[in-house]
Amino acid sequence: FYSTNPKETFYTLEEVAKHDNEDDCWMVINGKVYDVTDYIDDHPGGDVILDGAGKDATADFEGNEHSDEAREH
Repeated sequence: FYSTNPKETFYTLEEVAKHDNEDDCWMVINGKVYDVTDYIDDHPGGDVILDGAGKDATADFEGNEHSDEAREH
């Protein structure tokens, strides 16, 4: 998967799976890896964001209402 981190371009789903908790939370959305750890407390839907931790969360993201701003990132 493509990373949003400029230091490392690609991650495997196995690598993403290691980051599956509130202290270290990565997820894949539409083929991009996001580190959302610092966003958990600010997520409008609360800690439901953790359901996608360490996974391909594209279906969860697309299946819920998200702002245009959320979709731009």
